[in-house]
This record gives sequence, structure tokens and C-alpha cells, in this order.
Amino acid sequence: MKVYSRFFKPLIDFVLSLTAFILLLPVFLVVTLLLAIANNGKPFFLQPRPGKNNRIFRVIKFKTMNDRKNERGELLSDAERLTTVGAFVRKTSLDEIPQLLNVIKGEMSLIGPRPLLVEYLPLYNESQRRRHEVRPGITGWAQVNGRNAISWEEKFKYDVWYVDNISFLLDLKIIFKTIVKVFKSEGISAEGSVTIERFRGSKQEI
Repeated sequence: MKVYSRFFKPLIDFVLSLTAFILLLPVFLVVTLLLAIANNGKPFFLQPRPGKNNRIFRVIKFKTMNDRKNERGELLSDAERLTTVGAFVRKTSLDEIPQLLNVIKGEMSLIGPRPLLVEYLPLYNESQRRRHEVRPGITGWAQVNGRNAISWEEKFKYDVWYVDNISFLLDLKIIFKTIVKVFKSEGISAEGSVTIERFRGSKQEI
């Protein structure tokens, strides 16, 4: 496991991500153009996220929501700001394509716990913090077992289980299940919401 995660996994990540990005470049350019039109010239969403060992990097995603505000200058709800193009991009998981650049740069892996908000770092309990022992991934064990449709506690439980059981065969299984999930558009949003509710912290060990 250690040999795979330390040496072979990073090499596989780089080769597959570079190949995938080259093959998906036409799609990348078309989606970039459409989102630039829909979002007033802002096709990308960049945000600081904690990576392996809590090292901060900037995650790159397609911007699926515009910046519309109400009369008080406050951003509208996620559902109100989700554009038509953005909804399609999110449903088909095309918004994840730019993260291949994060993988190529060595900041992320193809498979691993999803990179969450920096503000969540002090909210994790001791067990939940272990999700940062590996590089964050574009997809992961939690994503193929519910994605945004499961609770935070379940998500972290899957993340930590992955850290303890990482292997080449497990990564292959996750890739296969991810492809199936994308085609079925399963678990993209939490029930009744465009995105999952914010993590408020949990003292319960998982």
C-alpha cells in the first residue's frame, strides 16, 4: 500500500490526468466559452482548499453559478444563481474537468477525499482530520457511496476508511463506480438543495 500510494499512484495520476485533459480539451474550451457568456466573463471558480497535510492550494472548477445579488447586496441562494449551462455542467460532472490541472500540478489525486473548505479545518475531530493524510481527489470513496446526498458523518467515515485501505484495486473500483454515477447523475445534490449544507462540526468520533 505504501509503495503504491507514495510512488505509483502519483505517477498514474500525472499520466492519466495529462492524457485525459488533452483528450477533453475541445470540451474544456467549449464549456469555458459557454460559461464565460453565462457568467459575465467568469468561467472559472478558484478557491483555497486544504490538501495533503493541510497544505493550502487553489482548486480550479468551472463556475456553475453567477454572482446575482438581492436589493441588499447579498448573494441570492445557490438554486437562484445556478445558470442553465451551469446546471448541465454540474449534472454531467463536467465542472470537475479543470481539476485535472490540479492533479497534473501534484496538488490533487484522481482518487481521494474531496478537498473541502479551509474554514472546516478547526471543526474536524481527531478521526476526521485523518482525511488529510493523503492528497484530495476529484472523486473518492465517499463520492461513489452517495456524494452530496449523504451526511457529513457518513462522508468522513468513508474518507477515513479510504485512507486506511488505499490500494490500486480500490482505486480501479472507485473509477468504475464513478463512471456509473456520472452516467446516472446520482448523488449530485443533497435532498432539496443544489449543494450540501455547510459542515458545522462534530464531536463524535467516527
